[in-house]
Amino acid sequence: MSRVGKKPVPLGAAKASVADRVVKIEGAKGKLELNVHPLITVVLDAGKKELVVTRPNDEKQCKALHGLTRALLANMVEGVTQGYKKTLELRGVGYKAELKGKTVVLSVGFANQLKVPVVPSVAVSIEPGLGDITNRIVVTGIDKQAVGNFAAELRKLRKPEPYKGKGIRYEGEAVKIKAGKAFAGAGAK
Repeated sequence: MSRVGKKPVPLGAAKASVADRVVKIEGAKGKLELNVHPLITVVLDAGKKELVVTRPNDEKQCKALHGLTRALLANMVEGVTQGYKKTLELRGVGYKAELKGKTVVLSVGFANQLKVPVVPSVAVSIEPGLGDITNRIVVTGIDKQAVGNFAAELRKLRKPEPYKGKGIRYEGEAVKIKAGKAFAGAGAK
C-alpha cells in the first residue's frame, strides 16, 4: 500500500465536501477544488475531521494516483489555512523590479524591460533588498502549484549566472561561482 496515500488528511480549521468526484476545501484564505480520478475514492470522515483516500487494487497506476491524490489534498488544506509563499531575489547592478497594476516590470540587464502579467490566483509584492540584493519579489497564494509555477517563470527570465552570480534566484538558493578566465590565465605564468 502507498505510504503517503494511506495516511488520512487532517482538515484542522478547513471545511471539506465530497460530491461526484469533486472535493471542495474551504478555509480562512479561500476555496479550492479538485476533480478526483475515477479510480480513486475520497471519503470525508466528519467525526475525525479528515479525508481518507482509497484505491480499488494494487496496479501501478492506482498506486501512483493514490499517493498523488492524497498529496494534492494535503496541499490544498495547507493552502487554504496557511497559504504558500516563494521569495525571489534580484542580484546585479541596476537590476530592479516594479509592480505596475497587475504587471511585474523587470529591469534585469536587457535593452528592454520585461513585463510579466500576474496570474489571477497569486499575489505579488516587491520589497527592498539588503546588501547586494537590490529587490525581493514575494509571490503568495493558496494554490501551491500556481505560486511555484509563477515564481519559476520569473526566475527563468534571468537565471543566476555562474561567474558573478547576477540574476534572479530563490531566497537562500546557493549559486556556485566559477573562477573565470582571469584565474585560469594567472596559473599559467
